[in-house]
Amino acid sequence: MARRLRQEAGPGLSPSLTAALATVERHGPLTPSGLADLERIQRPTATRVIEKLVGEGLVEKTRDPDDGRAFLVSVSKDGRALIRKLRSRKSAYLEKRLRALEPEDRATLARASEILERMLREES
Repeated sequence: MARRLRQEAGPGLSPSLTAALATVERHGPLTPSGLADLERIQRPTATRVIEKLVGEGLVEKTRDPDDGRAFLVSVSKDGRALIRKLRSRKSAYLEKRLRALEPEDRATLARASEILERMLREES
């Protein structure tokens, strides 16, 4: 399902760049180390990802007010617009597929999603 949703989002960013952008949007502003921790990648990889996102105009870097040697990354206006567009495409795909299901199948999926969400909360 995750692969299919990535496909439905349309062409553009790689899955790793899209995930990093969404993480910055959800948790930012972030340091490169913060992004690395959340994405479970190495710090040098996070730095390369950030530079690619900066190059695309999707995130902005600013000096960390607590540490002048470091910087923070936040989502730009273009980044927010892209995230909205990707989520909208994914949502439209899911909505169409869910509408085609029988009511009892939708109820089963709703219950399964509740269980999965609880499992993820308990993991933290």
